[in-house]
Amino acid sequence: MTHAAIASTAPRRRRWGQHFLRDANTLRRIVDAIDPRPGEYMVEIGAGDGALTHLLLQRLGRLHAVEKDRRLAQRLVERYSPTDGLNVHRADALSFDFCRLAPIGGSSLRLAGNLPYSISTPLLFRLRAQRDCIADMVFLLQSELVERLVARPGESEYGRLSLTMGAWCHVQRLFQVPPHVFSPPPRVHSTLVRLVPMSEPAIPVEDEAWFAELVRCAFTRRRKILRNALAGLLTEEDLKTASLSPLARPQTLSLEEFARLAALARQRGQADCPKPGGPAPSSRRLVKYAG
Repeated sequence: MTHAAIASTAPRRRRWGQHFLRDANTLRRIVDAIDPRPGEYMVEIGAGDGALTHLLLQRLGRLHAVEKDRRLAQRLVERYSPTDGLNVHRADALSFDFCRLAPIGGSSLRLAGNLPYSISTPLLFRLRAQRDCIADMVFLLQSELVERLVARPGESEYGRLSLTMGAWCHVQRLFQVPPHVFSPPPRVHSTLVRLVPMSEPAIPVEDEAWFAELVRCAFTRRRKILRNALAGLLTEEDLKTASLSPLARPQTLSLEEFARLAALARQRGQADCPKPGGPAPSSRRLVKYAG
């Protein structure tokens, strides 16, 4: 069976937002950007109909593929023999332990894939938590999501994703991919992006869980001024201690400023995020927050 014939017969689950890459030139361009080399440990997330899988396996000689769709996973198992070097994991990437596939004593696991739009954000947060075993990630994502990843303070797309990923990963936007190269075509453009985990955060963060919770809280009420957005976490005096105006808005703060606020919130021991439109609840101890 030819590669083109394989791609044309793939089933699709609409509820999972599956859009299969069909254009051979785009596929080659993506593989060139990934630059897979023999001997590397690589995992493809969302292998789908196997179009990218086929090209990666040609370059690598061995490959792990994670695919949630039972039918697609079974097709990959049937298509490749045990000696072809493809190890198919029929699993949900949102609950998968990628680090168990990494070589012992190394952080050289590479990840790649055309990610379903519906799970991209939670999956990025999950992978950030497993970054110690990841060398790099090259993903095809919705362009709007990539704009949020690379946004800077003061820009309209700047927010929780910009901060929580940018604090621990170098983010490089590679190139845009138009809708017509997919089947069926999505209603949005896609962008290939590379994320490289840092050995140390860009700005020192005392406690990752506190930082993540404070950022989440701030951007839950992003249109509010800091005094109101962080009312359950910090007082107006705390904000002034951090050399920040209580009247500033969350989207104007830098990573360093959020790190200072998280350290103050941790010292105070309060972790109440006001509900949008409602008063701040009474304080409680922080529950570890992974996202």
